[in-house]
Amino acid sequence: MNQDCKLIRQDILTVSHKSGQGHIPTCFSVVELLYGIYNIIRHKPDDPQWQDRDIFILSKGHASLAHYCVLAKYGYFPIDRVTSFGAFMSDFGCHADRLKIPGIEASTGSLGHGIGLAVGMALAFQTKKSDRRVFTIIGDGESNEGSVWEAVMVGVNLQLRNLTIFYDDNQSHARGLQINNAAGKFRAFGCEVSEIDGHDLLAIEDACRKQTDKVHVVIAKTIKGGGCSTTANNQYEWHRKSPTAEELQQLMRELDEETI
Repeated sequence: MNQDCKLIRQDILTVSHKSGQGHIPTCFSVVELLYGIYNIIRHKPDDPQWQDRDIFILSKGHASLAHYCVLAKYGYFPIDRVTSFGAFMSDFGCHADRLKIPGIEASTGSLGHGIGLAVGMALAFQTKKSDRRVFTIIGDGESNEGSVWEAVMVGVNLQLRNLTIFYDDNQSHARGLQINNAAGKFRAFGCEVSEIDGHDLLAIEDACRKQTDKVHVVIAKTIKGGGCSTTANNQYEWHRKSPTAEELQQLMRELDEETI
């Protein structure tokens, strides 16, 4: 496991323990995706509104704690600020607010909405003949929403070659409508599709760099709760659970032992 990604998982666990909030398994599944994307995109933590920055939108907004911890790692704000996560009047809500948090480009949480915003921003940049790019992470469970596929159809029709969609294939939809052969479905919609290990930083970064003449969809195979055997093997129990002091120690030990 990459050392920075391990530290980000430790921050997620610590904040969840202190706040009593968090979706730890879904946060763990996107740590490498978030970290790898921010390694590649153009952004300035000391100038979050830099006019030439690329845009990242976390469409699966319930993984906001992972997003906060990654932004803190990149220097957008101190990690100590994130410990108020989910508290009354905290800027760091369980779903991110773009008006309160530096580096957050869209307020997401209602599943299926973030990808539509990403399509709109990509269209704006294309219309302006800007070389700015747009990246988004959607969930496999989120993709039960029809608005996801409507947004993809619009993006393909407009030939938004500046749009990259990461599909977090962590099997969150196992208890819902099954989306079998996601890669085939996105290809049928007219997308360029790559398939990668969603915990492999080099593969993630290569996918971010890839230039195509179509909407690029990256099917990222991830482990929900990956990094700790307890959260990976008991995903539903930990869906909204925060660790006790004893459980926190156990999970920290597992982070030292586990590989992805």
